[in-house]
Amino acid sequence: MTSYKCNVVDISGKKRKLTHKAETKSEVIDYLKKNNYIIIDIEKSAGSIDFNIFGKKSIKSKDLAVFCKQLYAMLKAGVTLVNSLEILRQQTDNKTLAKIIGHMYEDLQKGNTFSESLSRHKDAFPDIFISMVEAGELSGNIDLIMNRLSNHYEKEYKIENKVKSAMTYPIILALVSIAVVVFLLTTVMPTFVEMYTSSGVELPRLTQTLIKVSQTIKQYWHIMLMAILGLTAGVISLNKVPKIKYKEDYYKLKLPLVKELLLKISTSRFTRTLSTLMGSGVPLLQALETVSGVTGNAYIGSKVLEAREDVRKGLALSQPLRQQGIFPPMVHNMIKIGEDSGAIEEILDKTADFYDEEVDTAITRMTTLLEPAMIVFMGIIIGFIVIAMLMPMFDMVKTVQ
Repeated sequence: MTSYKCNVVDISGKKRKLTHKAETKSEVIDYLKKNNYIIIDIEKSAGSIDFNIFGKKSIKSKDLAVFCKQLYAMLKAGVTLVNSLEILRQQTDNKTLAKIIGHMYEDLQKGNTFSESLSRHKDAFPDIFISMVEAGELSGNIDLIMNRLSNHYEKEYKIENKVKSAMTYPIILALVSIAVVVFLLTTVMPTFVEMYTSSGVELPRLTQTLIKVSQTIKQYWHIMLMAILGLTAGVISLNKVPKIKYKEDYYKLKLPLVKELLLKISTSRFTRTLSTLMGSGVPLLQALETVSGVTGNAYIGSKVLEAREDVRKGLALSQPLRQQGIFPPMVHNMIKIGEDSGAIEEILDKTADFYDEEVDTAITRMTTLLEPAMIVFMGIIIGFIVIAMLMPMFDMVKTVQ
């Protein structure tokens, strides 16, 4: 759970400072409302590390796409927003989303705007969603905004699905290989040890080392398992600390095998999201601030914010992007063309389509290299273990001869 500092006004009118632990900010808001507090502001406690290793309970891209598509269809058909939300609450299979829709339905009945209601559920709805709804409320085109968001999240889901599908086989291969190694060391190896001990043959140093590893695993497997789980939980929790996340994402872009894929995914998200926001009427400075949080890389996000400051000073967006050199040259060249032609949203959308295809190519290339490399690597390890087990047997055969 995360610790939140809350500045509130109690029922008697006195200002109070409270600390409350919860999984999400939305849960803190619900708690304060139930206890009749007027909320001034809520923020995470300084130095607080979130030990919820599974992350925020956000809604998946697929569910957001379906939600937006259904809401668009009902609004287009003339159904009011309040009634549309009530229908969606009853039809939605995702229980978390259904509960949130129920809260939004209640907020709208109390006179709140749709964007205000969404802002109370930032753990579920990304900033891009809220910003576009705000723009839609100002222009009176909520239905068109929902259609844009539906298309946006459908494409996001496709990219996510491609990455997950590409990583499934290598992960399964790694797990199976680890299981085989553990089986050889804990089940097969002891059988050979008994045979060699009874024969009195002198064991090679390699075999002795392997026997010690086997005995250690059998004796301390539960401690090793707890250590691995604890280390994993610690790494995930530390990864949520901004400074550590920034450094990790920076070094990810230096890794030979994955840097190309990660950069292309971030580029696709940057161009697609910026196009969607600007096409919906969101101002460029606000759009850049939102985009900085959806690139999937904290280092790239910080560079987008730096570019935003240069734009605030009067520079065209293409200039700071060219100077930074974070994105491929095609990105700032296409943005420059869009700025000159006045069609930057369309140019960005086409650029995003191009990089979606590039992501496909990069995934195929990476898996083509990764899968055989993993097979060879695990084959060498298993072969090493088998040779270590059989070496004393060769010595026994020589002795008999």
